[in-house]
Amino acid sequence: MVPDEPPVEASTPRLSLAEHIVLALVAEHATHGFAVARLVGPGATMGDIFRIPRPIVYRALDRLLAAELIEVDEVQPSPTGPQRTRYRISSAGREMVDAWLAVPVAHIRDIRTEFLVKLVLLERSGMDIDPLVGAQRRTLAPIIAALGERDPGRGFDRVVHSWRRQTALAALRFLDDLAASDTQSGV
Repeated sequence: MVPDEPPVEASTPRLSLAEHIVLALVAEHATHGFAVARLVGPGATMGDIFRIPRPIVYRALDRLLAAELIEVDEVQPSPTGPQRTRYRISSAGREMVDAWLAVPVAHIRDIRTEFLVKLVLLERSGMDIDPLVGAQRRTLAPIIAALGERDPGRGFDRVVHSWRRQTALAALRFLDDLAASDTQSGV
C-alpha cells in the first residue's frame, strides 16, 4: 500500500509577451480569438506597439486554456465556417494578469514594447498608471547610476556605453514626462 502523497501544485507557467498580452485582453471581457487578433494587428494601438500575428494569438489561446488561465465561455456554431469559441479569464488568469501589470520591466530595451503595452492595457481597463510608472522609475534609477559610474572604455565600447546611457536617460525623461502629465491632467 502506497501512502497518500500531498497533491503536487502546478507551477505557474512562464508566458511569452504575446501570451501575457492575449491573457490581459481576455481579462477585459469574454472574447473570441478573432477579436483579440484585431486588437494586436496592424493599425490597432496595441498592434502598433507589439504586433501579434493571428496564428500566434490562437496558439496563445490554446496554451492559456491548457494552463487553466482562461476558460471556454461559449462555443457558437457557424453555418458558414468553423465554430467560434469565446473565452473568459479564470481566477488564476486574473491573478497572473494583475501581478504582471504591476511589475516594471527589468531592461531598458523592454520599455519600448512590454512597458508601453502595460500602459495601454492599464488605460484600457481604467486603472491608474502612476504605480507602474513610479515602479519603473525606481527600477531605472540604479541602472542609470551604474552607467554613470562605469568607465566608458575606448573605441566601440565607448559608443555602446554612450548608447546605453543616453537611452536610459531618455527613458527616464519619458517616465518623468508621463508622471508630470498625469499630475497636470488629474489622471
